[in-house]
Amino acid sequence: AALQSAREEVERLVRLAEDLLVLARAKDGRLPLSRENHIVREVLDAVAGRFDSRAAEAEREVVVGAPDDRVLVADRLRLEQALGNLVDNALRHGAGTIRLEAVEVAGVIVLRVSDEGQGFPDDFLPHAFDRFSRADVARAGGGAGLGLAIVDAIARAHGGTATAKNSASGGASVT
Repeated sequence: AALQSAREEVERLVRLAEDLLVLARAKDGRLPLSRENHIVREVLDAVAGRFDSRAAEAEREVVVGAPDDRVLVADRLRLEQALGNLVDNALRHGAGTIRLEAVEVAGVIVLRVSDEGQGFPDDFLPHAFDRFSRADVARAGGGAGLGLAIVDAIARAHGGTATAKNSASGGASVT
């Protein structure tokens, strides 16, 4: 039990160090990207697949909605990291079905992860992408509050933006 606990703590510290390195590189404009053409649907399916067993354990579902033929020029590893952070947050803090979606708006591919939970506290939304910002410290589940900051950094490195809002029908939505 002691070795298992030590292993989990080491893994948590490694993830924290890696996350801080991503943010430091992004701040200095040095976040390395390996841009290639990727079919959006395949990227979203891969991310959803990583969370299938966790979602099933929670009696929830991760649903992908994306055209089969849209191509995105991006760093797939970074994109999957950002989307994975969002799905992980939705599993830990949201409820109901998690939707990974891609739509094209004015020639730009917009990616969105949403759930059917309570959504973000209103006072959190203006600070959602700040480093070490957590919506509810009591329910944080050991997170360091870096997940959404990394999402924002990866979006900006790709020339995009990240936004968080609550859906009118309930739940959180990060685009």
